[in-house]
Amino acid sequence: MTASPWRGHTLGTRTVAYTERDTILYALAVGARADDLDLVFEERLRVLPTFALTLAQWAPDALGALGAFDTTTAVHGAQRLTVRRPLPRAGEVTMTARVAEVWDKGGAAVFDVEVDSEHFLATWSLFAPGGGGFGGERGPASPRRPEGPVGRRLTLATYPEQAAHYRLLGDWHHMHVDPGAARAAGMPRPFLHGLCTLAALTLPAAGALGAHPADLTDLEGRFSAPVFPGDRLTADAWDDGPSGLRLEASACGRPVLTGVRARFAAATRQHKETSDA
Repeated sequence: MTASPWRGHTLGTRTVAYTERDTILYALAVGARADDLDLVFEERLRVLPTFALTLAQWAPDALGALGAFDTTTAVHGAQRLTVRRPLPRAGEVTMTARVAEVWDKGGAAVFDVEVDSEHFLATWSLFAPGGGGFGGERGPASPRRPEGPVGRRLTLATYPEQAAHYRLLGDWHHMHVDPGAARAAGMPRPFLHGLCTLAALTLPAAGALGAHPADLTDLEGRFSAPVFPGDRLTADAWDDGPSGLRLEASACGRPVLTGVRARFAAATRQHKETSDA
């Protein structure tokens, strides 16, 4: 087997500062409501753990800027997040990033970009057409849909302005707001950031478990198809231990999030068959 020259490449260290305004704006962008006071009111604020992914967005962007792959065709394939300690409601986070692995899919490569901090460990999997064929390992297979009957069904309603709001958190890619850029990327219109959709799904998932979304400890998922602002998602869910769920989400009859696993601390089970966000 031949390793990619990008494997192990260090992307450096960066310290990112943020304020309570940023954490509140993030919560609203991923679907928090005005009466979720501990997510949107500074007097009792808790930070959603997925906010970390906006702080670390610089790392996959930095790899693209170095020319590792064609940024006009590469797509975000999957995401993982392990929470080590809660983020402060405002402050600074220092992160170190590297290319943990490069998988050879033949006609494409998958770059795993790992961002490490005292608060979290996050990994972006970036699917880059044309980057494979270097003789490396293919990497892990896609997770299978859970067997057995669906335990519950969750719903998630996105809204028309959601992509425009979410990009203010640091993902400025034009395809999420400019129709021309979206068409150039092969999409009929601007589409929602995958990280926004994945984070938004953790809110009804937490509600179904009787947990608080700020108590998320582990999250992973694959982006199977775009979600367009205003789409309504349906997620089939299976219990994954006492405080976790496995989920498969679809919109307009097509799978959009697969292999999702969300786990929360201190979840108190509440048997709810549906949950709206």
